Amino acid sequence: MGKVVLVTGAARQLGGRFVRRIQRDPEVDRVIAVDAVAPGHQLGDADFVRADIRQPAIARVLAEHSVDTVVHLDVSAKTVGTGGRTAVKETNVIGTMQLLGACQKAPSVRRLVIKSSTNVYGSAPRDPAVFTETTPPKSLPSGGFAKDVVEVEGYVRGFARRRPDVAVCVLRFANILGPEADSPLADYLSLPVLPTVFGYDPRLQFVHEDDVVDVLGIASREPRRGTLNSGTFNIAGDGVLLLSQCSRRLGRPTMPLLLPAVTWVGQALRTVGMTDFSPEQIRLLTHGRVVSTVQMRETLGFHPQFSTAETFAEFARSQGPGLLPPEAVGRAVDRLAAMPFAGAAGEVLGITGAGDTYPTPSAR
Repeated sequence: MGKVVLVTGAARQLGGRFVRRIQRDPEVDRVIAVDAVAPGHQLGDADFVRADIRQPAIARVLAEHSVDTVVHLDVSAKTVGTGGRTAVKETNVIGTMQLLGACQKAPSVRRLVIKSSTNVYGSAPRDPAVFTETTPPKSLPSGGFAKDVVEVEGYVRGFARRRPDVAVCVLRFANILGPEADSPLADYLSLPVLPTVFGYDPRLQFVHEDDVVDVLGIASREPRRGTLNSGTFNIAGDGVLLLSQCSRRLGRPTMPLLLPAVTWVGQALRTVGMTDFSPEQIRLLTHGRVVSTVQMRETLGFHPQFSTAETFAEFARSQGPGLLPPEAVGRAVDRLAAMPFAGAAGEVLGITGAGDTYPTPSAR
């Protein structure tokens, strides 16, 4: 008899994609998709169960279906449907506590996969250049989604001690982007003008949503020969991008502001519902964050299809042209450089062509 996989967060775009993907696994017999709200997308042949993981009823779902693999994707910075930050925190923290309690009592459960985030490392001025899975944060997150994932991982470690017979895999994802990305950072990058912190140009990493679905599949199956899919792993595409590079590739101008002003702008954007410009996101856009993916490759055996730059290019294509499309800026610079008076000025300013000043995404 094949495996029975339960997936939480099925109403989210990422959860729905994984539910559809895992059904194609020949080792999987049934997929139980769980969420508190009905999904707006198709779930294939999965059995959808409308249940709130914050309630004890989730234990009955595990028992009734003899679930042996649990993939917990309902850990997110954004809510589905109605509800604000309080509902998000309750689902992330209280929901995870209830789910882990149900898994602890379910003898059929043999594998647990947790969607976490590199937010657990925080963002601080004295951070190391690169975080490994064992690097402690210089400053523990004090609130928001970052604090949620710190608490979630603490509960998961406690569960692993109480149920050593269960294989536990925690995947710390970098910022997830792609054509259908739905996250506070994606909302920020979709703004016509990007507020930035004056004097800072943070390094950012991204992981493509296709790679997220692929690595979840690896984590939910028995490990391949020579690999191990139990433990904690950073998941990110190769390379990094500066925020300034992101803005140029999107064709969106930046608006550098002093840190207090960025906080005020963030509060205004949250008030009008344009984006959740939270304090933790402001810290990320100030200090950035880069993680090591050595364990992802050497231990987990996962090699992302998309690099950070390629992931961002996919996202940028889905956004359409910004106010300052790189091609248009490049043509303007070319015309300026071709003017008779521009020769000496170009030498002074370093303008020798569009490729030198505003490289295309494929060239950077």
